[in-house]
Amino acid sequence: MNDLLNLSHAFLIELLIFSGFWFLVGAIDDLVIDVIWFFRKIYRKLRFYRKRPPMVSEEFPSPDAPGLLAIFVPTWRESNVIKQMLTNCLDSWRHGRSEFRIYVGCYANDSDGARQIMQAARGSHQIDLVLCNHGGPTSKADCLNRLWEALVKDEISSGHKAKAIVLHDAEDLVHRDELKLFDRLIEAHPAVQLPVLPLPVTGSPFISSHYCDEFAEAHSKTLPVREALGTPVPLAGVACAIERRLLGEIAVKNGQRPFDNSSLTEDYELGMKIGAFGQAILARVRDGDGLPVASRSYFPATIETAVKQKSRWMTGIALAGWDRLGWQGGLAQKWMLLRDRKAVFAAIILFCAYLCILLSGMLSIAWLLGWFEPPPLPDYLHWLLWVNFGFLTWRMAVRALFVARLYGWAQGLLSIPRSVVANIIAIMAARRAIFLYLRHIFGAKLGWDKTEHRQFPERQSGKPVV
Repeated sequence: MNDLLNLSHAFLIELLIFSGFWFLVGAIDDLVIDVIWFFRKIYRKLRFYRKRPPMVSEEFPSPDAPGLLAIFVPTWRESNVIKQMLTNCLDSWRHGRSEFRIYVGCYANDSDGARQIMQAARGSHQIDLVLCNHGGPTSKADCLNRLWEALVKDEISSGHKAKAIVLHDAEDLVHRDELKLFDRLIEAHPAVQLPVLPLPVTGSPFISSHYCDEFAEAHSKTLPVREALGTPVPLAGVACAIERRLLGEIAVKNGQRPFDNSSLTEDYELGMKIGAFGQAILARVRDGDGLPVASRSYFPATIETAVKQKSRWMTGIALAGWDRLGWQGGLAQKWMLLRDRKAVFAAIILFCAYLCILLSGMLSIAWLLGWFEPPPLPDYLHWLLWVNFGFLTWRMAVRALFVARLYGWAQGLLSIPRSVVANIIAIMAARRAIFLYLRHIFGAKLGWDKTEHRQFPERQSGKPVV
């Protein structure tokens, strides 16, 4: 027994060194992002907003050259939400000044979805049901390419090209001023991304709401830093607009298909490609009610669905993205690519850290029972653990602050214990992503491993929630 305990303690020391060192590297990486964000905020405050606050969406000027905004909505078995989504789009945008047309992709073997789309389109000339040429599901990119074909056909018929393509999913609650911002900002930028705000799901305060924490930091801090550094801004696949001419150029280079059919994260890869043509932006604007102009939706509310979704993201960005995109760009872009691709390795470090906690607990019990007298930890390891504890406290405080700014202090404080849940989901998703990628290496096709949506968000008193 004593030999086993001594061996466990020696293993614990090695594990502490390994996980502690890489935790420190990751913490410094995150701290640099925090510092850049802070100085960027101070600069913008002094440079642009010292005399007047930022414009709200109602104050945005009209576009110089208004044009058609084509909204692409790819679907597969979204009968639970698609009719409400389309109805909300019409209600939100029909009184705006922007011209729009919604192209909704559907497969021939999704009769329930097609029926709901046709019901939403009844009496409206602004919704087009576009059937894919084959049964589904294939991939989201394949469905988007079919929508692109439908748009090009309409452009040839009418003799007029669209101004921009806007991407949305079937579960999105759009904002009334979204198209107004796109119509103006796309004239100066190749692509415009609006923030994505996950909505807390009743009955899932830890699993579903951990998305609130992650997007609050990503779309309030990390993406603005990427934009400030002049690196490509990855698109979220929803609430983003791409300039029509640019998407056409990408299509010409890819056999008339602007979206890569074989990609699990076509939105992310498209954002990287757009970076070669100019600087995309994240437009963080508030409306007259003080709410962010953003896309809102419910995210997975169970461990199983959250792991499934995140493993797809990890496979497409951290693993397959390495092969597909390489390490292009300058030093800043390579740094951002490294941050994108560290998710799987970070999950392994988290697993090692939790294993350290488990082993420490077991050895502490053995010590209390008088079975084992552990030798003291080396001084350098004491310092490493305390420094990492300080960084962890800082990380939790920063996340709580960003969450509180969007969702209130109750959610901000809950983000601290939710980080444990987020870490467990990340570890499980990394395991699944690795197996998915290994299967892909040996010939398995990466398919549309999509999330099922059962509920559509409701507006409160005619205003967006959150």
